[in-house]
Amino acid sequence: MIHFNTIFRIMGMLLMLLSGIFFLLGIVSPLFQGNDLFSFLVSSFVTLLVSLWFLIIGKGSKSEFSRRDSYITITFCWIAFALFGALPYWLGGHIPSLTDAFFESMSGFTTTGASVIDNVDSQPHTLLLWRSLTQWLGGLGIVFFTVAILPMFGIDKVQLFAAESTGVVRRKVHSRVSVGSRWIFAIYILLTVACSIALKVSGMNWFDAVNHALTTIATSGFSTRQAGIAAFDSAQIEYVLTIFMFLSGINYTLLYLLLFKGKLKELYNNTEFRVYFFTVLGLSLVIAMGLLAQGDIDVEKALRVSFFQVISLQTTTGYATADYTQWPPYLWMLLSFVMFLGACSGSSSGAMKCGRVAVLAKSIRGEFRRILHPNAVIPVRMDGNPISQDTRATVLTFTCLYFLLIFFGWFVFMVMGLDFVEGYSISVSCVGNIGPALGSLGPAYTWSALPTGAKWLSTLLMLIGRLELFTILLMFTTSFWKKR
Repeated sequence: MIHFNTIFRIMGMLLMLLSGIFFLLGIVSPLFQGNDLFSFLVSSFVTLLVSLWFLIIGKGSKSEFSRRDSYITITFCWIAFALFGALPYWLGGHIPSLTDAFFESMSGFTTTGASVIDNVDSQPHTLLLWRSLTQWLGGLGIVFFTVAILPMFGIDKVQLFAAESTGVVRRKVHSRVSVGSRWIFAIYILLTVACSIALKVSGMNWFDAVNHALTTIATSGFSTRQAGIAAFDSAQIEYVLTIFMFLSGINYTLLYLLLFKGKLKELYNNTEFRVYFFTVLGLSLVIAMGLLAQGDIDVEKALRVSFFQVISLQTTTGYATADYTQWPPYLWMLLSFVMFLGACSGSSSGAMKCGRVAVLAKSIRGEFRRILHPNAVIPVRMDGNPISQDTRATVLTFTCLYFLLIFFGWFVFMVMGLDFVEGYSISVSCVGNIGPALGSLGPAYTWSALPTGAKWLSTLLMLIGRLELFTILLMFTTSFWKKR
């Protein structure tokens, strides 16, 4: 049985919080000398009315909540947030098309970072702040749910983690949910504040610093400048962002153990982190050497540019300080690889995640050993613990679905008129929540020229990728909706 009353009540509470955010932004908009008071207050009023309606529907709901309920709740809440989050863009006339407004909002909440706004520099400050907040709230994701809402309903927090996070690292995160969710929430805020201060010290004004901190920690990539980070032309800013993007790609449970428990050994002994660290280090050095081989660049800049692009794409942040599509093909092919790889599970990054890749690699190695020694019992281990057959099957299924979804999107985009490279890169970017693509949709361009149908498909792929595939795809199966 699906407990729709509870689902509506949760959605009502969350939309009421969203309404409050709209109201506060509307009130402060005159401080930025903007003209967004009307659009944000109307957005607040509309969202409040819908939230009250949902609360009325959910009145008298009990604390019963199943795994299936959590999947529906997560999906509907993300869609609702994206839909109502589009209102300030649309009502304010900043994005006249409802399709484009929904695309921008969904790109924000899913931390994808693809934009259809061609004149970011001329947008009101309040709207840019809301744009950054969508990504920060989306990156916060599951922590926001567990800390702010679920305790009111007596709902098992682990269930909601399972709905948004699948994979081999999930067990370690879940084991500490009851005691660590508030600390993880605190780390998220602490990193945001620290990044804001560091960017201000590095030369940004406070508005730019706060906005870029919000989108950096969320590994999302919206900027207050049309040219992005390149507009600041500051090596110090690039170094600061590189460090904080890297930190944001680490499992938040590991950051909690490191920052509040001082357990550096836990970080070093974690297989997923080692894959993440050495991938960043190795590929950045290779790309730096490739840039040096091209000439017209010194060693410091080559290292800075390569580390920035690799970390930005591997954490799926999507910032760019160089148009890497103009590099030799073998270099941006390496960048394409990290776009698939992603950072760590339990972070706000997208893509495959290093943990799953590590399990696949260990499974392949184990299979080779079994072929050589057919009678031997050879367990596949990760961090000293055996990986169950169920976990390996889940990872394999996820990987197959991930690539099938990319090929599906690739095919449909080409049917819609996009060329081979653009169709492929958009599909990879959306499913992995990365942001920049290739060709005319590379880091130097926006996605405003996409056909309307391609924008709607992109939003769907963003949502599926953000919710780790299974959450959405399960809802397309008949068995999911059968009474039981």
